[in-house]
Amino acid sequence: MTSSNEQDDSTRTDVLILGAGFSGLAAAAMISRAGGLDYLLLEQGDDVGGTWRENTYPGCACDIPSPLYSFSFRQNPDWRHLFAPQQEILEYLRDTSAELRITERIRFGTKVTGADWDEQDGSWRVDTADGSVFRARFLVSAMGVLHHASYPKLPGIENFQGPVFHSAHWDHSCDLDGKRVAVVGTGASAIQFVPAIVDRTATLALFQRTAPWIVPKVNRAFSEDEREEMRRNPIKRWNRRARLFWIHEKRAKGFVSDTSKMGPTKALASSHLKKQIRDPELRAKLTPDYEIGCKRLLISSDYYPALAKPHVDVVTAGVEEVRAQSVVATDGTEYDADVLIFGTGFDAQNSLSRVPIRGRDGVALGSQWESGPEAYLGTTVAGFPNLFLLCGPNTGLGHNSQVFMIEAQAEYMAKCLRYAGRGGVIEVRRDAQDRFNQFLQGRLSSTVWQAGGCKSWYQDPATGRNTLLWPRSTLSYWLRTRFVRRSDYLRHARATVSQPSVTTG
Repeated sequence: MTSSNEQDDSTRTDVLILGAGFSGLAAAAMISRAGGLDYLLLEQGDDVGGTWRENTYPGCACDIPSPLYSFSFRQNPDWRHLFAPQQEILEYLRDTSAELRITERIRFGTKVTGADWDEQDGSWRVDTADGSVFRARFLVSAMGVLHHASYPKLPGIENFQGPVFHSAHWDHSCDLDGKRVAVVGTGASAIQFVPAIVDRTATLALFQRTAPWIVPKVNRAFSEDEREEMRRNPIKRWNRRARLFWIHEKRAKGFVSDTSKMGPTKALASSHLKKQIRDPELRAKLTPDYEIGCKRLLISSDYYPALAKPHVDVVTAGVEEVRAQSVVATDGTEYDADVLIFGTGFDAQNSLSRVPIRGRDGVALGSQWESGPEAYLGTTVAGFPNLFLLCGPNTGLGHNSQVFMIEAQAEYMAKCLRYAGRGGVIEVRRDAQDRFNQFLQGRLSSTVWQAGGCKSWYQDPATGRNTLLWPRSTLSYWLRTRFVRRSDYLRHARATVSQPSVTTG
């Protein structure tokens, strides 16, 4: 690492943001709104959008209504669908970035390889794969959690002779027409792409470890008249958003404090399964054996009909091995396959520590999280001055729009920047972080995610701790982040901190 006393050609700015998805754009928007600080975004891809740029599998769409799965400060009157498909969300993020003049501050094709806190300089040094060096007083990690695809370890996978790919890296050059397809995984991505490809395949074998709970997806298109009305009337846009917010927010109690409140949702899901799957044997395979909400609750109206087709097999036995042109289940049944597709989700537990971030005394963030990721309000970490995490530990949701949480975090980050002041350093106290996480785990222990009889990607596999979800209402998180509790932070001025010498535009 270059010392602050040595000459270097670093690009300097006040705030460096890693990632240009929803979180990165929210951070940039809040910094711009606050004024007084310069910023840069580093994005390894060639476009904004994050997970919505990378996931292009057939049927990819949001499972939260579009007017709610968007920024409150840039509501979109032109949504064409209640549940927007991937391309429509990506267009929204592109338009938002351009309209707020964030795009001109993004360095695309810039892969970060490491970030180090320079105590003497009072700044973060960030290195990239192309050899560029950036320095900033504040570092914001907005790299997201649904970013690194998770692949199961299947014996013999190297022997398979056909195309093999993950839903997050869909191979659009692979022609599925008339092919024998094996799909491993039944998560949120699989229930979207399986119905989208099933009629093209000769056969489809779906390997299911655990059945998901699914409720109907009542989607519809917004007419041109509706869109025109939303363009003319911002009050109606706010009313539509508020109505959708409270419809989802009232579901929080069933997840976090009174699981009996999940009764109507369970009845809806059970009825949905019964109506769409007539075959008792198949229905038994698709009936979950854990409490509804313990794993991610999914929405679809075409998944069950896809599985009921005569050329589809739902395989509840595990995978024993993969052969050159087949997949063998643990019960000995062999399923011929020309193409193997993984719908096995993401490595959410390790997503925030894949890029080495080293704080005081060179301590790596990942080494602090050997028992699972944790932070204060999911945003700041003891031992890592002037570092802010968006979509950080325990800020995920099971019932409402993640964008609401991202905005709350971004606003809180902006308040911390103001509290730090010009040339200041801010760092959460270890005891404050510990108290907060004791509170979190205490609340989480009685939630359906921990007490519902399942294991999920919400939990650290080594400890079983839920490190991803917020165990209260989204409104309660918003209230907790309305102000900076100064007693929970260490703050001191550093008059010697180098000021930005490069402005981007």
